[in-house]
Amino acid sequence: MRSDLVFGALSHVSNRYQLCQLASKATRKLHKPNTRLQDTTNEVLDRFHTTNPGSLGPFAAPAVQPVEQRRAA
Repeated sequence: MRSDLVFGALSHVSNRYQLCQLASKATRKLHKPNTRLQDTTNEVLDRFHTTNPGSLGPFAAPAVQPVEQRRAA
């Protein structure tokens, strides 16, 4: 049931308003065409139950490219 998913997601987010904002943003980003929006929302709430949605996920550091220096002619 959806209420079980919401209460599970509240274990990581203390504010219900913030949970709604995060869930709506995540649902918009993760939704696939030709699938039900309700299923995507349930998947997002299930993910929020297992992980903290406020924390940053692992990301790759951008590669450092050498900067060319201009010389006077």
